[in-house]
Order: sequence, then C-alpha cells, then structure tokens
Amino acid sequence: MTAELIEGARVILDDRVETASVRIEAGRITGVDVARDGATVIPARGLTLAPAFVDIHGDAFERQIMPRPGVMVAVETALLETDRQLAANGIATAYHALTLSWEPGLRSVETGWQVLRALEALRPRLTAENRLQLRWETFCSEAEPLIAHALAGPDRPALAFNDHTTAMLLHPDLALQDRPFDQVPDYPITPFDAPRFLKKMADQARRAHVSPDDYVTLLTTVWQRRAEVPAHIDRMAALARSHKVPMLSHDDSQAETRAYYRQLGATVAEFPMHDRVFFAAREAGDAIVLGAPNAMRGGSHLGSPGAAQMIERGLCDILASDYYYPAMLGAMVRLHADRVAPLPALWKLVSLNPARAMGLSDRGRIATGQRADLLLLDWPEGQAPAPLRTWVAGRPGYAALPLTPHPEPAL
Repeated sequence: MTAELIEGARVILDDRVETASVRIEAGRITGVDVARDGATVIPARGLTLAPAFVDIHGDAFERQIMPRPGVMVAVETALLETDRQLAANGIATAYHALTLSWEPGLRSVETGWQVLRALEALRPRLTAENRLQLRWETFCSEAEPLIAHALAGPDRPALAFNDHTTAMLLHPDLALQDRPFDQVPDYPITPFDAPRFLKKMADQARRAHVSPDDYVTLLTTVWQRRAEVPAHIDRMAALARSHKVPMLSHDDSQAETRAYYRQLGATVAEFPMHDRVFFAAREAGDAIVLGAPNAMRGGSHLGSPGAAQMIERGLCDILASDYYYPAMLGAMVRLHADRVAPLPALWKLVSLNPARAMGLSDRGRIATGQRADLLLLDWPEGQAPAPLRTWVAGRPGYAALPLTPHPEPAL
C-alpha cells in the first residue's frame, strides 16, 4: 500500500490543535510532522484533520430496515446503505445497537438473526468496522442462543442490559427518571386500562406490526416471567465475562441499578437518567455515555440530564450517535461553539474514550502507531463543517468533492 501524507492540516491531537502533516502507511499512522519520504501528498492546508469517530451505540440503522412503521426492506440493502452513511459521517468504528426483544417485527430475535448473519456475510464489502452492541431486553430469554453465537464469534461485540419491560409498565404517577430498581418486589405497575398506557401500547404495536390488543396480551404474558429474569441476567453476564466482551447497562435510574450491573461486570453506564446515577458511576470509575443528539440539540428530548452540563461537571465520558449519525460531528460543533471545553478534550468524547471503553487500544487518537482512522473536514471559521475524506485503517472510506482548502480556522 502506497504511503500517504496529509499535509498542512489543522490536526486535533491529544492536548492541542496544531498545523502538521500526518503520514499513513499499511493501515497505521507512521508519523506526525515528518518528511514526505516518497509518500503521495494530500494537500490539506486550511482543513481540519481529526480522529475518526468510534460510535458505541447507534440505532439509526433501524430506519434503514424499517423506513416506515411496519414496512421492512431487505436487511442486506439496509446495512450496505448504513455503512455508506457511517463513512460519510466520519464514523470508522460503529456498534449497531441491535435490540433483541420479545416484540415481534423490527426488534425481534428473528430480525436480530437476520442482521447478525447479514453482517457476517457482508464483512468483506463493508467500509466502516461494523460491530454489534447486543442490546438485550432482559425479559427475552429467546435471545440467549443468538447472544452466545455472537459472543463466540470473531467480531467482538458488546452486551448491553436493557429492561424496557418494567419501564413500559411503570405507574403513571412516577416519572421514568425516578422508577425504582427493576427487580424490587413491589414494583409499581400501571393499570392496564389507563389511557396513557393504552396510547403508548398503540405506538409500540405499530412498530411490532400487531394490534394494540395483541401487544398488551403479549406484554402481560412476558411480565409473568419476571421471577426468572435475574437468573437469565446472571447467565448472560457470566458468558460475556468468559469472552471478555465489554458490558453496559442502559437507562439506569437508581444507584442500586448501577451497582447491580457493575458487580456483574457492566462497567459502562449508558444514558443514566438521574444525577444520583451519574454520581454513583463516577465514584466507582464507570464510563458514562450520553447521546450526541442531546449535546447537539442542547438537551434531551426525554427530559434526562443535558449532555453539555454533564460534560462541564465531569460526568460524561462518551457521546454516542444514538438515533442520528451526523450528531457526533454536530455535537462537537455545538459544544465547541459554546466553549464547554477545549476542542481536543471534546473530541475524546467521540474517539479515544469510546475506543478505550470498548477495549480498542489501537484507535481513537492521532499518534504514531495508531490505526489510521481519520476524518478530514472542511470547517471554515463560524460555519458548519463538512466531512471531505474518511479513512478506515488507512483505506479510503469516503471522499466528497475535490479538496478546496480555506484559510486556517481559529480553532
């Protein structure tokens, strides 16, 4: 593979932004501010070069599989399109948040197998590194064979513990952010004839492509499994530990919930819902994940803590794309404009920190020896940035229009 020298860009390094040249060869960064030494030169003066994004929770791929409620398209086509979107948005490593639920349709175990098999088959044709976050609904014991298969495979996934079943059944007098630990004996459930509950079930039923009555009947049946859930969680956590895969817990609302999953090995707190969980996670040294759309928009659409405020308070380590891939870059723009932190520190939220949380020590920063996962941006001062080039392990992943450098921005 011919060496390339990205010359004269404003480079986002670990602790500073400086004009430099970055040399890549055989998939690795082989030098910063080194001589051309026969490399093909990519002129980048006036442009910005950054580590490509590492996205540890993205579920926007679901809209490719089901572009309208109840309308599904071929999984292979959906994943190929998703891969193009990843590269075009500067995401070199992506963990698709594959929900494995007792629901029929989009989030069913059947669809999960289709996605898993398609990714295995498409691997040689994909641009970004497409991995899986096995977003397991803990009431769904039917998913255990799929999880076991994925954990034993070569593409090291992550395992996330979700319990949306108890969240759906929470009594309407309690805010979602205040719901008790999922396994308390006297968990306060909603009346099944409550208007708000029935409306929510109608919305869920559309995604599952069943009638609201059938959805409620299914949910009632699933709820009867509640006593079996802790044993299922123990078994899956033990399996994940045996394969040394990273584990996360999702939407924790109580410090007790975070402590429960931490002792099982889930040391990443994904989208905590209350200050007490943030404090408990930080005290224990857990990585804390929030949504990049939250940061880009200036707040959570669910009323959860705002990402910018949590970053300022030292209570957020990672931003994930969640439901919108462009939000990772959008979050950097908003947070940088609002002076939440210096740009190198902000960029670690979307590159180095998620890589480390997933055990990927070879990427996430621009330094000699690291994997050449890079993003070249056209970012004129005071304007929105546009990705121009993405490299994935040194391979061209995305290229937009020919490079048209601007005067160097004041980053």
